[in-house]
Amino acid sequence: MAEMFRGFLSNDSAFGRLMTRLGIIIAANIMFMIFSLPVVTIGAAYVALYHVMFKTLRGDGVINPFKQFWIGFKTNFKQATIYWVVLLALVAFGALDVFWCRQFGGVFQYFIYLIFALGVIALVLTIYLFPTMAAFENTLPNLLRNAWYFALRKPLNLIVILFFNVFPLYLTYTDAQMMPLYGFIWVTCGFGLVALLGATLLLKEFTPYLPKVDACGDFILDEEDEAAWADSPDEPERLSAGGGAPEKSEAEILEEMKKLGM
Repeated sequence: MAEMFRGFLSNDSAFGRLMTRLGIIIAANIMFMIFSLPVVTIGAAYVALYHVMFKTLRGDGVINPFKQFWIGFKTNFKQATIYWVVLLALVAFGALDVFWCRQFGGVFQYFIYLIFALGVIALVLTIYLFPTMAAFENTLPNLLRNAWYFALRKPLNLIVILFFNVFPLYLTYTDAQMMPLYGFIWVTCGFGLVALLGATLLLKEFTPYLPKVDACGDFILDEEDEAAWADSPDEPERLSAGGGAPEKSEAEILEEMKKLGM
């Protein structure tokens, strides 16, 4: 009985793996909440959250969520913050436009629908940009193009990811009676669970374009990457984000984008 109980609680058991995964989600979620406090860093914090989830899903080993979150945060801070600040400015501008259109009335009322349509496009792009930024190292314009590519590629995934990113937040702010419970869930693990779901769905789409990893989720380097590693020992994770040989070439990726009219 004692041996069975120890086996049940071991890290290699199904229960142990579940508890380990849950601990990673909670730790990453708490880091996300802390790093989001300045508001302008929410974008970089969300990318870091996805970085932890991808690292967890791609390897069977136990990761340090605090270390991986920090790596994802500092690596993508500049691009994610630039996009997030621009997005906040556009949201403020759009809200002001809606206000004035309602004040003027008449034909200006129709512009509200256009603003909301642009808002939906921006929402979809944002939801896909953060995991794309966490998985790939590229310029911001190319990341935006890639995010839109992955969003259009699997409409069903888009609907599921959009639903779980929007509806729980809507439910939280509309159900005043249950808001304390919802708030507790968001603070402890809510954002991490949403990110894990998104990462699980998107990883299938990302994997053909990502370098191979070992059992611990670390990238397997080719000769060129090993030489770069030797020259840049202080930034191994930055190097590994784009290292290794992806399964699909750039020409194949561009050809698929053309088929989608991009």
